[in-house]
Amino acid sequence: MITTAQIDRIIRFHGDEVPVVSLYVGVRPDDGATPATRINSLLHEIRPLTQDGSLCRRARMSVRGDIERIAALAGLERLGAGALAVFSCSEADLFEQVVLPRAVRDRVMVDATPWVRPMLAVLDEYHRACVLVVDRRSAEAWELYQDEMREAGKVEDPALRKPNYAGWYGYTEHRVRNRADDLARRHFRNAARLVDELFRTGRHEVLILGGHPEEVPVFTDFLPRHLRARIAGTFTVDPRTATPADIRHAAERVLEHYERDEDRRWVAEVLERAAAGRPAALGPAECLWAGSVAAVGALLVQEGATAPGVVCDESGWLGVRGDTCPLCGKPVRRTPDVLGELTDAVIEEGGTVRHVVADTGLREHLVAASLRFPLPPAPQPSA
Repeated sequence: MITTAQIDRIIRFHGDEVPVVSLYVGVRPDDGATPATRINSLLHEIRPLTQDGSLCRRARMSVRGDIERIAALAGLERLGAGALAVFSCSEADLFEQVVLPRAVRDRVMVDATPWVRPMLAVLDEYHRACVLVVDRRSAEAWELYQDEMREAGKVEDPALRKPNYAGWYGYTEHRVRNRADDLARRHFRNAARLVDELFRTGRHEVLILGGHPEEVPVFTDFLPRHLRARIAGTFTVDPRTATPADIRHAAERVLEHYERDEDRRWVAEVLERAAAGRPAALGPAECLWAGSVAAVGALLVQEGATAPGVVCDESGWLGVRGDTCPLCGKPVRRTPDVLGELTDAVIEEGGTVRHVVADTGLREHLVAASLRFPLPPAPQPSA
């Protein structure tokens, strides 16, 4: 599982005198070139740095060590579809690998700090959920992220053992019931405290609750208001008999439903912006021009959508068609998926990208974007 501690280590790292090598390689099962082949091709781009006299000897040795460590990566053939991000600084003892759930463009960069923007752009599309399964006597917390779930904490308070008699006119039974209710309330407060502590670490974005349908709403009232606002949904389960696999599958269904609703909210907001005449772009042509001038604040792409187009590597212009760039006059490069190029451009300019899975009005446009500023008139590409 990708942990926040790992991401924090990468983000906060600074090589000082020695540079950091950041490498991204897409993993595509249907691609003829293996990840290892493409990694070696990327490393070839930075090999001249090991002989660069403008770098100090320690920096050159560090890059050389980074190249050797990355080239020796094993198990690449077992990676599923997505991408692998590697951050290495051998002289400062940094070597982190992050498997990303979505493909990114192959690239390598050498700088004083790790180049994390492509990684964060992908990870931002996925919610890290806190899953709490609770009843009147126990509460167990889990962390659910992508397809993995791990234990995060547990509360088990002593339960009152009921006597097998009612006492004088039911007085003992009444007293026992009150005592049991007091213990349940104390337990729910302890469970709420556990959830609050987990969220204070900043690790989780949403909360999913599971348990008996008559007890989960009671427990919810013990949560602070800011945590009740984080509830993505609930599911019914018997905490005493449910296996971790049962809990994970139920929580994944809740999280999927929540994310589809979030897709619809994002799309509705952009379509409303466009209808109201506020800065927005709909369809490939408008969005490509918006990406060319770094106007995109948030880009929505229909999941699985691709479109052929052209790219100018000199000016960064993106278009649907053309032979030469209308901005600089240089020949353009044809690409089978210009929407992927647009996604990369938005990420590099600090914008947000979201791939929309839900069935929304975005299917009509394939892509849409909320913009930072109104677009200038688009130039006409050459025939």
